[in-house]
Amino acid sequence: MGSRRSIRRERSSVYAVGAGWLLIAVALGCGGRELIAFDDPTRTPRRTLEASEYAVVAGTPWAAEAMDDVLARGGNAFDAAVAGLLVLNVTFGEAASFPSIAPLLVWDATAGEASSYVGVGTAPAAATIEAFRARGHEVVPARDVIAQLVPASPDVIVELLQRHGTRPFGELAAPAIEIAEAGFAIHATTARNLDLSWIERLGMRLLLPYNAKVFTQGEWWKPIRAGERLRRVDLSKTLAALARTEAGCLEEGGEREVCLEAVRERFYEGDIAEAIVALHEAHDGFMTAEDLAGYAGKWEAPLRARFGGYELLSNGTWTQGIALLMAAQILDGVAVDGLEHNSARYVHTLVQALELAMADREAYAGDPDFVDVPLGVLLSEAFAAKRRAEMGSRAFGALPPPGDVPGDAAWRPASPTRHAFSAPPRFGRDTTYLAVVDGEGNSVSMTPSDFPVSPMVPDTGLVLGIRMTQFRLDPESPTALAPGKRPRVTPHAAMLLRDGRHVMSFGTPGAEMQTQANLQVLLNHLVFEMGIQEAIDQPRFRSLTWPDSFSPHDSEPGMIELEATLYDAIADDLEALGYRVRRWDDWDPHFSAVGAIRRRDDGTLAVGADPREATTAKGR
Repeated sequence: MGSRRSIRRERSSVYAVGAGWLLIAVALGCGGRELIAFDDPTRTPRRTLEASEYAVVAGTPWAAEAMDDVLARGGNAFDAAVAGLLVLNVTFGEAASFPSIAPLLVWDATAGEASSYVGVGTAPAAATIEAFRARGHEVVPARDVIAQLVPASPDVIVELLQRHGTRPFGELAAPAIEIAEAGFAIHATTARNLDLSWIERLGMRLLLPYNAKVFTQGEWWKPIRAGERLRRVDLSKTLAALARTEAGCLEEGGEREVCLEAVRERFYEGDIAEAIVALHEAHDGFMTAEDLAGYAGKWEAPLRARFGGYELLSNGTWTQGIALLMAAQILDGVAVDGLEHNSARYVHTLVQALELAMADREAYAGDPDFVDVPLGVLLSEAFAAKRRAEMGSRAFGALPPPGDVPGDAAWRPASPTRHAFSAPPRFGRDTTYLAVVDGEGNSVSMTPSDFPVSPMVPDTGLVLGIRMTQFRLDPESPTALAPGKRPRVTPHAAMLLRDGRHVMSFGTPGAEMQTQANLQVLLNHLVFEMGIQEAIDQPRFRSLTWPDSFSPHDSEPGMIELEATLYDAIADDLEALGYRVRRWDDWDPHFSAVGAIRRRDDGTLAVGADPREATTAKGR
């Protein structure tokens, strides 16, 4: 009897403590943050934007406005891209941070050629598979500083402006600095990304205190709501410091390129680098001053594939862009136009092409500085034909074997991937996108990304991301971790050429959905002759059959997720083909947010902006 009374007393104490915390949370949560009037375009139907001179599309309205303003004042596409990138880092900073990754393609209209820039950082010199395993890790952990790559986007910005730009960094950074200082309205996707429960916010406050201070404005007990003002004051100060470095150099008579280099040096070798190193020293991380000072991206030739009379371009195999190209080439020999659009048979056909391409991505694609990727085979029409012949009338049910490359052993995981797909980190996720075409015909296509899941750099506003989680800790994998190596990241930019001329820049956020969304929009537009906005608006599907690029690399073989309209129409038919199916709402950001600028035959521009997020088009 006494024992039962003791248990009841203990339970009562627990309930009392819990109730007390609940009352405190409710009391502290009373009163919201300042609201800003904001016409959020998320899930709002769009019209194709028509332009005759220049056009932009970006993941938030503020970024599109900044890019449009640069072009209106005489800047070029490369200047506009830098301004847009920095504003995205502020207004979508939980999905695309400064100073993390920014893969991009550029079209130089004067030279008549496309280039790719390697906008992803490298693993620190101390980051080895053995070092991770010594700490007890089988995969790279997401919430630790050891998930952080050397930052890439400052190098991207400086290189883009040195090679192609016309305006000073400080001028282009001014909109981001101003918005970060004054604040902006939280849009629907950011509200969703930061929609943490009270206990999750408390956990973030305890485990990632500076992150919590930045993204909850020091009020972790209050939920984050759309329309509230969010300031990024520390980030504003950091960007302003970089701008002052350039301004001081110019005032002393320095040449433009030299003063841009001073911006790079302050970030990678000055006080900002010191703050990054101090973070890693405090948290037993890997990054050193030598890692930062020695970092540089580089220009490369884009990967290319043929599709329906067009040439499809993406970044090198340090991204998953090759999978988009391989899937498109597999489908180039299929009579897709003879299938009913978004019918079960159509979806099945695209899913099989994607799953074959992803099997080859897993087996062969990695940082080409470390991995001898057999591009001549993988991107050949003969290889596409062989893979096409492996397509069947029913679901594969599991990821198919990779294609055979003579003399090259395909990698496969040593143990099966778990079949319970992990939800992405709730505190920040996704990526974003921007594209621009200027009056001279120059263009930039860019997919900036990374999220504040690991510790931010105190007092700087800097998010270094978790892209090391896209390495494998299997030395035989093409994306195996190695010092100085880049992971095979999911973000990739895309362009379309015809007869050697640029006709479209496009891309999207969405991790494993990126290739799938890009392919669906591309076929909607080119095969089914939809206008670019209509092509973007169509309901989408996604396969979960292949391993997720983020650790722990989970998958759900045979699972297709569909937006509601598509699910309601074809779910039963897909199940009859051997798939499992899952329903999502229409226009859900889970299915990515494509942006695209298409140059028509008459020279005018048509711009599509995805209603699934706050993606915004502008032009003149």
